[in-house]
Amino acid sequence: MPLSYKRSVRVGELIQQTVSEIIREIRDLDSGLVTIMGVKLSDDLLSCRIYYSVFGSDEGKKKVGIALKRNTKEIRRQIAIRLNLRRTPEIVFVYDDTNENADKVFSLLKKIEEEK
Repeated sequence: MPLSYKRSVRVGELIQQTVSEIIREIRDLDSGLVTIMGVKLSDDLLSCRIYYSVFGSDEGKKKVGIALKRNTKEIRRQIAIRLNLRRTPEIVFVYDDTNENADKVFSLLKKIEEEK
């Protein structure tokens, strides 16, 4: 039975699950609750953007960003060990502020509704 979506999407989902597990094990990330929001993997499986979100203060968000950048090589090594891919993609962490923007939009809509 053929799968209906690309290999890069399937491998991206595996990487997302694996990185979530790895992040729980990193001691530097005690500044806030880190959530892996998604993974965008290139079709050739050689580069990967990992989108994350942090629940906490602005200072905690900065600390988490620094800790992720500092631990990128170790996270990539753990991905290679756990997933046993032929080539492990280069990873880049990108902060995802979608939830914060959505909260701002909803608060503005609520304020407009109250003014009516």
